[in-house]
Amino acid sequence: MAGTRYLLEVNPEIPPRLARLEELANNLWYSWDRPTRALFSRLHPALWRAVNHSPKAFLKRIDQKRLKEAAEDPIFLGTMNKVLSAYDTYAQMHTQITLPGKQPLVHTDQIAYFCAEFGFHESLPIYSGGLGILAGDHCKAASDLRLPFIAVGLLYRQGYFTQTIDRDGRQDAHYADNDFDDMPIAPVLRADGSDLRVSTHLPGRPVWIKVWQAQVGHATLYLLDTDLPENTEHDRNIAHRLYGGDRTTRIEQEIVLGMGGVKALAEMGIQPSVWHINEGHAAFLILERIRGFVTSGMPFTAALEIVACNTVFTTHTPVPAGHDHFDEGTVRRYFEECCAEMGCDVDGLLALGRIDNQRDFNMTALALRGSRYHNGVSRIHGDVSARICAELWPQVEPAENPMDYVTNGVHVPSFLATDWYETFDRHLGLGWMHRLTDHGCWQGIHRIPDQVFWSIRQSLKAQMLHLVRARVREQHTRNHGSEAHLDRLLRFADPASPTVLTIGFARRFATYKRATLLFKNLEWLRQILGDNERPVLFIFAGKAHPADEPGQAMMREIQAVASRPEFEGRILLLEGYDLHLSRRLVSGVDVWLNNPIYPLEASGTSGMKAAINGALNLSVLDGWWGEAYDGANGWGIKPVADALDPGQRDAEESRTLYELLQDSVVPLYYRNTSLGYSPDWVAMAKRSIATIMPRFNMERMLKEYVEKFYAPASTHWRKVAADDFAGMRQLADWKGKVRAAWSGIKLRRVDSPVARVRYGETVRIEIAVQLNGLRPDDLTVELVFNRPNERNPIRANRFRLQQHQALANGEHLYVRDLTPEQCGKLEYRVRAHPTHPLFTHPLEMGMMAWL
Repeated sequence: MAGTRYLLEVNPEIPPRLARLEELANNLWYSWDRPTRALFSRLHPALWRAVNHSPKAFLKRIDQKRLKEAAEDPIFLGTMNKVLSAYDTYAQMHTQITLPGKQPLVHTDQIAYFCAEFGFHESLPIYSGGLGILAGDHCKAASDLRLPFIAVGLLYRQGYFTQTIDRDGRQDAHYADNDFDDMPIAPVLRADGSDLRVSTHLPGRPVWIKVWQAQVGHATLYLLDTDLPENTEHDRNIAHRLYGGDRTTRIEQEIVLGMGGVKALAEMGIQPSVWHINEGHAAFLILERIRGFVTSGMPFTAALEIVACNTVFTTHTPVPAGHDHFDEGTVRRYFEECCAEMGCDVDGLLALGRIDNQRDFNMTALALRGSRYHNGVSRIHGDVSARICAELWPQVEPAENPMDYVTNGVHVPSFLATDWYETFDRHLGLGWMHRLTDHGCWQGIHRIPDQVFWSIRQSLKAQMLHLVRARVREQHTRNHGSEAHLDRLLRFADPASPTVLTIGFARRFATYKRATLLFKNLEWLRQILGDNERPVLFIFAGKAHPADEPGQAMMREIQAVASRPEFEGRILLLEGYDLHLSRRLVSGVDVWLNNPIYPLEASGTSGMKAAINGALNLSVLDGWWGEAYDGANGWGIKPVADALDPGQRDAEESRTLYELLQDSVVPLYYRNTSLGYSPDWVAMAKRSIATIMPRFNMERMLKEYVEKFYAPASTHWRKVAADDFAGMRQLADWKGKVRAAWSGIKLRRVDSPVARVRYGETVRIEIAVQLNGLRPDDLTVELVFNRPNERNPIRANRFRLQQHQALANGEHLYVRDLTPEQCGKLEYRVRAHPTHPLFTHPLEMGMMAWL
């Protein structure tokens, strides 16, 4: 059509009776409250799908006539009032975490949580995968528990990509700019009504940052945006795309997030008592906080101690190469101008980010040196991280260094299908959502009649298969497939008869996750899938980073196998993986498959989401599943010995996978009775919910963070802030003195060692320590007991020696009268390490002297 094309958007007028719909649309509470989302959907289901389930965009586009009709519809008004009642009740509820015997958070505390991505809902597309979903769940649970909590991230103009897959399994990445007006965010305004903006420094120029906010129930998320007219075109694009661009873009994003985020909070008058760095991307906040203290007159070493004492760092990757790092030249270029304000030279700054004698600046090293509370995200990952980061505490065994762990959890209201709610009310009792961590409560799962349990599971599977069919049909049509072939592809994905055993694999296509392990022996797989009396459907979904060619190659391999005649319709590869599809898959599949290379799965939460919905996990015993599996709540693939080469490892573990599928999973599912389902399968699924729900939920996780990190860090902060941080100045000077003297610390046995005693007898142990100028109370001298040939010392069997008297030549005598409580052969060692009342961990300096 000729002529100039102009765009005009006409927004409806919300009737007064429906005015609070806008309030609901602007609080991400809807991201975990399904009745709220259903309320919008019922106004116009097609439009709801078209706007990607965004309430704010929905209210801008819905026809005025429908709003007028809804304002006069008593059924809609009644439903809306129920939603608003739940919303208001949530807003007024007060929850307080109590810590037996410990000081909890106080009203002046404030936790600031920094992360590069946040995944709340598909209507706020600023996430890519597991890290973002975990961060979103963290915020939601903080709201549920009424923690004094804010979060800080970047506002990406494009976010992550949407995905299509062609007929050969090739992934196409599509980027589209977000319309901020359609997202549940609003600018932060100053008192005069102007936008709040701050600047941070990049080489030779300031970069201006606009601050937005999103309401997450009771919590607030602040998002940083550089797409401003004041900035150069290059700088406007810093936060353009999540995980996009080159290394220059990456370091600039991380400077904006970490340093810009600190400045934004300061500009708003927010003074956190705890700073939580979720993965290393935000670690530059440490430098900005140091700069603030140095410019107010604090020495650099003292400023570092002050900053570290209330900073928490969570690492999420067990792969050493997965930790962000930048070359020395890049760091010099970006920080040489501001080092003077931080009270150090560039070499001193570089030293904060060096590890294992590498020249690169490692963000994890910076985060560890600038924090005193550190954790991995599962028990296994905590151990792996302790080994990876051991260089930071060189004289301390990894098993004893300050790296702790908190196993991840999932936000139950976000991922538990609403189909379960009424049944849980009836058999677990009203208020079960407030007893998520009560193991006794969840034993009520076993009271649900098998037929009821099975019917809910079948209903959830049918809902999932509706979406699967829609995605496959759209994908097939776009790839010019025939209708007849589509019928062949979907013959086992039938929502009208959801009786086929369905196994799901949906996650990021990274090579260590081994999406194609299932295809190591196609003949064996054909035997498993080829039984028409016991059919099996595999559903694969996920994205590979556009720069990850090996990950994309796995997708092509899946499609190639799925296209073979013997596997057509039995293996489906879905495109467009997002939170909407994820919620359907984890609630609908019968089995959740996960087979990463051990120990590279830091935690994994998708299997938790499936488990709470009654799906069974079939997984390598890595990450969270290494803690959850009890032999009767799913199936575990035991990792093979480390000594095997990768090919042999994959062969052995794929064989275990085939054996479990053929001998256990498929027979158990089809062990039907006259009732049409397998009672043994239902019993295992019930056990899965009962054992996993109370342990792997976000409420438990947040309470652990409060107990282990947030409350101690805030308490320590209040302690050290007294007298203008005089104690931390002294601590910094004291650490310098200890580092200078430590090489001269020597231990000497004074008593004569006794090799054998009777039970109940006392042994006196006397150790002389050459203090090399330190004071006797600058050291802890202790005995460490363990059984012979044990790899690590027993943490519980450490006995501190007491200061006794000064000796000649700068030595001091430490003694202990010890009555062993264990019988049998024991061995012990004697060691000394620095100690100070302001330490947050007894071994935080990483120094140890052994006799």
